[in-house]
Amino acid sequence: MSLLEQLNGRLLFAVPKKGRLQEKAFALLKGSDIQFNRPDRSDIAFSSNTPVALVFLPAADIPAFVGRGNGALGITGSDCIQEYEAREPPTSTTGVEHVLDLRFGVCKLQVQVPEHGEIQTPEQLVGKTIATSFDGLSRRYFRELEGKQGATSTFTNGEGGGANGEAKLKTNILHLSGSVEAAYSLGMADAVVDLVESGLTMRSAGLKPIATVLTSSATLIKSKHPSDPAWVSKITARIQGVITAQRYVLCCYNVERTKLEKCSKITPGKRAPTVNNLEEEGWVAVQAMVESGQVATVMDELSLAGAHDILIMKLENTRQ
Repeated sequence: MSLLEQLNGRLLFAVPKKGRLQEKAFALLKGSDIQFNRPDRSDIAFSSNTPVALVFLPAADIPAFVGRGNGALGITGSDCIQEYEAREPPTSTTGVEHVLDLRFGVCKLQVQVPEHGEIQTPEQLVGKTIATSFDGLSRRYFRELEGKQGATSTFTNGEGGGANGEAKLKTNILHLSGSVEAAYSLGMADAVVDLVESGLTMRSAGLKPIATVLTSSATLIKSKHPSDPAWVSKITARIQGVITAQRYVLCCYNVERTKLEKCSKITPGKRAPTVNNLEEEGWVAVQAMVESGQVATVMDELSLAGAHDILIMKLENTRQ
């Protein structure tokens, strides 16, 4: 059976094949009970318990696969989505729909310049050479700056070719596929625009940020015309449940009813706390979802408010 025949009838779900988003994307798939076994050196894996075929692609290619190809769902960085849309503005039939902010892989697309150089603002870079792998976003960013100064921008392919554009061009956006931070040290550019997480790589290259083009995080996207809308909705709900479970824990405690109002203000839950009467008169049991990052503070405040038997339980999955 050919690969095309195997893919027929399957919902195609694109996930990063490597990089900063892959590990947590795989954790989302596991939490959503999408079971699969990826063969060595294969970029396609078939789910054994859902009608899903996972396609492993570079994160930058996933928006195009979902927006123009047969992909129904995809996990990629919002930076990749915006870069794709900057290069190919979406139409009624192309482009992607943002479904969920997955709340991981947060980083910034920044303008970086020599740490001890004279340039302190992005406006000073108009008319100079900028190295980047995000040429669509960089071109748009500097075009706005040039508009304020009455200039125009240009784009070159980084392979010694000429400029692609109209008339005489001013700011030069030099496309590089990798090692962008080395462009200044190698005498290729006056500044760089690149994705930054900790900033360690940029600092090691003697660079510092002077502007942020955008802040990015992992995002679930879907096609405007998915092959199986029912399964797209089902998988989206599962992933939403996993994300919620990662964000919250379940806080349980007992408290006298006279102190319930005060404690409920500490643990309001997502909508409202669940309250049940205990056999001991005047006492209630309370359950409420609490943000995982606030657990210690909430427990301290509940103790001071008179709560007893405070328990915290991790969540595996939830549904709205």
